[in-house]
Amino acid sequence: MQLQDYARVLVKRGWIIILLALVAAGSAYAFSKLQTPIYRSTVTLSAVPARPSDYGQTLAIKNLLRNYVQQMQSPGITQPVIDKLQLDVTPETFVSQTNFNADESTLLITLEARHPIPAVAAKMAQALAETFVSAHNQENLQIDQRDRILVNILRNATSPEIFSPKTSINTGAGAILGALIGVMIVFVLEWLESDIVRTADDLERVLGVTVLGSIPLIGETSAARAHKSKPTESRVCPHCGNPI
Repeated sequence: MQLQDYARVLVKRGWIIILLALVAAGSAYAFSKLQTPIYRSTVTLSAVPARPSDYGQTLAIKNLLRNYVQQMQSPGITQPVIDKLQLDVTPETFVSQTNFNADESTLLITLEARHPIPAVAAKMAQALAETFVSAHNQENLQIDQRDRILVNILRNATSPEIFSPKTSINTGAGAILGALIGVMIVFVLEWLESDIVRTADDLERVLGVTVLGSIPLIGETSAARAHKSKPTESRVCPHCGNPI
């Protein structure tokens, strides 16, 4: 197909693409609005060696970061947080509402809490971080001061922001998906009708020659009009001479 053929197809069936894009975008928007909004808040923890120049301690922290994440997910840490915030959830449910990222290159742990109520999300993240730091400091009391790993809250809980649904992204993705489906339908219809000749343009496209002229068809209306225009024959009674 040449460029002009694509343009012809878009002019002829472009409404299908636009309609499906609008329907899909509207459906995605409505679906997003029906979902319960989830908010998230994050806290950043920093782990540093008591002796910054000790490479061995720094290497040990890198190996311990993931262990710290496991500790924060344990019932021994999550249950006190649940009790403190008076949440009606189990430790397993509480953990499912959190997310952690341990970055060995910066020795930072990002703790993220998610909840339908913005204020609760921030409290969950802050309380979990504080509870872990307090428990870790208690463990440090049993270790020589020079061998301790210090864990502190680098950034407190951020202002809660929407985590899901992403209404604008969902709507845009729905429009794109609908448009792609519309394009597929349009080209399938064109393929099904590719061998059907209806107009002079179709004939030129199939045969590759220029149509110089065409003979118009006489429809039923034209034939009926021609029949009515014929003069009617009058018949006369041979006995009385009156028209019949």
